[in-house]
Amino acid sequence: MKRTLSQADWQALLDWYQTLTPDTLPDIGRFYTDAARFKDPFNDARGLANIQAVFRHMFKTLDQPRFTVIHALRDGDQAFITWDFDFIYAGRKLGIHGGSHLQFDADGKITLHRDYWDAAEELFEKIPLLGLPVAWLRKKLKAA
Repeated sequence: MKRTLSQADWQALLDWYQTLTPDTLPDIGRFYTDAARFKDPFNDARGLANIQAVFRHMFKTLDQPRFTVIHALRDGDQAFITWDFDFIYAGRKLGIHGGSHLQFDADGKITLHRDYWDAAEELFEKIPLLGLPVAWLRKKLKAA
């Protein structure tokens, strides 16, 4: 029998994102279909194993990564979440503000997870040697 995403399952998903660790990553199959797609400015992963690999890479390369959900909106088989992602990289505390568009199948599992965030402002400008040229370019392209 097909079902839609219940309020309890929706809250469980939001809680899972906010408490995600290498130990809870295997629970991803509870929320994503086997053929789900995850896309962000750096990755385009298809299939549960490849999406897990993206998250494993995150845990391998970043210290103390943590998502905090700011707003969560759901309408039928679509949802949008705004979030803050805080982490430590090379001893520096950094953060990214972004959003995720989610699409669900008839069983309430994610078929598409698309992250939107400004890689130039949120990341590249904070990297030594790269930050100044990116900031200069953003200033040049900015409307008066």
